[in-house]
Amino acid sequence: MTRKALCALAVLALAACSGAQEQLGLTTAPPDPFLVTRHAPLEMPLDYALRPPQPGAPRPQEIRPVDAARAAALGPAPSRSGPSAGEAALLRAAGAQYADPGVRAKLATESPALAEAQKPAVQKLLGVTLGTSTEGTTEALDPVAEAQRLRKAADAEQP
Repeated sequence: MTRKALCALAVLALAACSGAQEQLGLTTAPPDPFLVTRHAPLEMPLDYALRPPQPGAPRPQEIRPVDAARAAALGPAPSRSGPSAGEAALLRAAGAQYADPGVRAKLATESPALAEAQKPAVQKLLGVTLGTSTEGTTEALDPVAEAQRLRKAADAEQP
């Protein structure tokens, strides 16, 4: 009787172990979602005079997984034809043709709070200018002169 109880206890302990369940084939592995691709549905062609497809040729109605991923991540490709009639009417009604293209620069000069908000986070946190002067111009450094300056500062034990 104790042997039967020990065997039952061992079976229960092994059943609780996920590794043992996998080894015994009691669990099934779900398919890898990155390896599953969708195929376009089969359709009856409208023109019966079409030639049969060539073996190994890509299916014309099927979207490549790369293109589907690009569309999912970046959205649909922009149309090159310009705004639709409704969008153009909305832009005309809003007065978009009279918009000043330099309005952001004007606002940045007129509002120091807006200029402060547009600074990169590193500049806000550390209070550094990251190579730009306060006038918004960047100075190019001469690498040879800068190396000499750093050597002189190191020799004089200055920061």
